[in-house]
Amino acid sequence: MIIDTTYLLPLARIRVKRDLLRAIADGNLKVDIDFRDLKVSLISIFELQAKAFKLEIPPNYVYEAVDTIFKSFHVVPFYRKDVIFKAYELRSVVGDYINSIILATAIVLGEDLATEDKSIYKVKDKIEERYKLRVYCFDDLIK
Repeated sequence: MIIDTTYLLPLARIRVKRDLLRAIADGNLKVDIDFRDLKVSLISIFELQAKAFKLEIPPNYVYEAVDTIFKSFHVVPFYRKDVIFKAYELRSVVGDYINSIILATAIVLGEDLATEDKSIYKVKDKIEERYKLRVYCFDDLIK
C-alpha cells in the first residue's frame, strides 16, 4: 500500500487528526496492514519537509522523521519514467502535480493507496475502476 504524505507527518511531530501509523501500531484497523507492506513516494518526503519548514518544526525532528521513513518503508523515486508518464496521464483527473505523482506511484506499482486528499478521494470510483486498485481514506480503514 502506498501511503500519502499526511500519514507521515506525525513522524516529524506534526499533529494530524487521522494518524494511520498509530492505528496500525495499535491494531485498530479493519484490514491487516503491516508496516513492512507500506510504500512511500519520495515526493512525500519533500512534501513533509516543506510542511515542517512552514510550521517551523525543528530540523532535528525533520531529520529523524526522514531517517525513520528511509529505514522503515520502501521509498519509490518520483523521477521514474513510468511514474512521470502516468502522472501526466492523470492531469485531467488530479490537478495537483504532487498528488498526481503519489497516485501515479500507486498505479504503476499496482498498489492500493491510502490518502486524505479530497481531490483524489472524490474520483476514487473512477480510479478504482480504471486502474484496478483501491483508494482508502483513514475512515475506511479504522475500526
